[in-house]
Amino acid sequence: MFFPIPGPEGEEVWPIRNDGSEGRWRLGKQAMTEIVDEGNALFEKREDGTYIVYEKIRSDEPRAKAYRTILTTAGSAAEGTATMKELFEGTSPFDFPKPVSLLRVLLELSGVSDDDIVFDFFAGSGTTAHAVIELNKEDGGDRKFILGQLPEPTGRDDYPTIVDICKERVRRVIRTLTDENVGKLPLDDDRKQDCGFRVFKLAESNFLAWNATVPQGDVSALEKQLEMHVNHTREGRTSEDQLYEILLKSGIPLTTSVERLEIEGKSALSIGEGEMMVCLDADLTLKLIRAMAACKPVRVVCLDEGFAGNDQLKANAVQLMKDRDIVFRTV
Repeated sequence: MFFPIPGPEGEEVWPIRNDGSEGRWRLGKQAMTEIVDEGNALFEKREDGTYIVYEKIRSDEPRAKAYRTILTTAGSAAEGTATMKELFEGTSPFDFPKPVSLLRVLLELSGVSDDDIVFDFFAGSGTTAHAVIELNKEDGGDRKFILGQLPEPTGRDDYPTIVDICKERVRRVIRTLTDENVGKLPLDDDRKQDCGFRVFKLAESNFLAWNATVPQGDVSALEKQLEMHVNHTREGRTSEDQLYEILLKSGIPLTTSVERLEIEGKSALSIGEGEMMVCLDADLTLKLIRAMAACKPVRVVCLDEGFAGNDQLKANAVQLMKDRDIVFRTV
């Protein structure tokens, strides 16, 4: 749908958006040419010399009134664009965003209760999150949202992908909500919303997997495997990356609270208000192991490399946790 049509002065007119990026015609080449040939194309010239092209609708018959549905008054693309402009200092980085009012109507029609999770598989600019946040603000609900979106390129420098636009919109909506509520509720008011959100990107595992397909007798391949697993964490990954993979593999929701603690000079993570403890330190000590066990979590996870080949320390840790009925795992 990207091709030229003859302009008012015989020049080639291409579908160019207001921001200068490449657009698309809504009809095929033959249909667009016929509209121009029949004089039904209106060319509006921009300052940069490009055109916005409108189709003139001509009819001798009075147009039939459109059927009205429950979504007829649920907002328009123009309303969605106006909302984006209000959030992004007068410009919309996303073409034809859905209006918040439409998503609110859909949420109400679907019977979403005040503590449900709303999952949008094609998040786009993040209108669904915006609608959920507004609904929670109005009725004090605790609805949560999950947004899924491929990192489709936008051709922009400020927001290179649609995901970047979506993340920034949610940040700005939350910031606006927070600013509006400052000073309006007492500090101990339990109606205050949880205005945080987390962003995750699908990637390979943080931990290198053992290749069980190495041919028997291939000593060099086996030696290479052993060398790789002296430190089997993937290069460039952070402790936070490792933590959330551990949570996923432990069946713990990614929204679970995480508190960083200093124990015996080391950094440990308390998950779900102490239900689980994770230590990703590369230099574990018996004092640290004992201190974590004393916190009485249900489960403790440490990096295998944290024992630095000290089999005695690892055996002591296993026995210490077992004596306290704590599930102990290393990764």
